[in-house]
Amino acid sequence: MQQDIERILIDRHTIANRVREIAEQITADFQEEGTPGLPEITIVPILTGSFMFVADLVRDLPLRMQIRLITVSSYPGTSTESKPAKIGSDLDDLPASLAGSHVLLVDDILDSGQTLRLVSELLSAKNPASLKSCVLLRKKRPAAMQQPVDYVAFDIPDEFVVGYGLDYDDYYRNLPDIVVLKPDVVSQQQEG
Repeated sequence: MQQDIERILIDRHTIANRVREIAEQITADFQEEGTPGLPEITIVPILTGSFMFVADLVRDLPLRMQIRLITVSSYPGTSTESKPAKIGSDLDDLPASLAGSHVLLVDDILDSGQTLRLVSELLSAKNPASLKSCVLLRKKRPAAMQQPVDYVAFDIPDEFVVGYGLDYDDYYRNLPDIVVLKPDVVSQQQEG
């Protein structure tokens, strides 16, 4: 796998430090929501790409929480461009008990903005007390930069990245760093 990497964009140590900073910010913000002490929140991670990020994030949150996983796909197979989001049926299974809850939506990457926008609208319809969003990565492209988001770990160039949960055709998720693949690796797999 190392031979497929063009360069490391964000190393594992920088990621770990930034995740801790985001957790501190989230904790402080949810404490300001008016709930005495540490409030209870519901974390809604969008799988599969956010699984490493959310696992590290929740370990750094000293809050009582429920975690409700949902599946959304906008990068099918070997695609390096965001496609219309496909929502898993698990979003329909989210309980009506989200009404009145403090909800934190967590995603891996903000690219076109369509996934975050769509899921935010669906969660808003469940009448939470508050709904905040958190993304690991936001691409520096107009659609992503215009999409409202409460917490952004990193703004990155408009490049296709993998690692730390993000994949290319279900490979590279296990890389501890966020990396850019060599162009020939991407084109070779798209042709194959």
